[in-house]
Amino acid sequence: MIRIGHSWDTHKLVFNRDLILGGVKIESEIGLLGHSDADVVLHAIAESLLGSLALGDLGTFYPDNSDKTLNMDSKIILKECYQKVLDLNYHLNNIDVMIYSQNIKINPIRQQIRESIAKILNVDVKYISVKATTYEKMGFIGRGEAIACEAVCLVESND
Repeated sequence: MIRIGHSWDTHKLVFNRDLILGGVKIESEIGLLGHSDADVVLHAIAESLLGSLALGDLGTFYPDNSDKTLNMDSKIILKECYQKVLDLNYHLNNIDVMIYSQNIKINPIRQQIRESIAKILNVDVKYISVKATTYEKMGFIGRGEAIACEAVCLVESND
């Protein structure tokens, strides 16, 4: 049996925060605001994995009002969410990611992001697709106020 998961996440850009996308720290004067490290890419992937097996959303497991999850490394979040998939005897077939960013250019770091995600999940990089687009200067993303990410994953039963 195969299952599809989908998720969208967005975080506001602010000064005095690290910018981490897909587990890769990026040199930038601005970063993403959030309760954890606000890695919008890993959050979208983790939630798509949870959604693929109807396990709930990130807030179910990582509430944004918990001291335990304050400044949490999103690599841990992704690993734990994927472990839930593995525990139910499923494995990842592929992930397709779309990053929405007006001013932070993804192309120069795309391969690093792919390799980071593959390493976190312990899968071959060929199963990880990362794409990016702008918002053509429209809306909060187009004004450079936020970055968003959409992720779709396909998991398959080992049975």
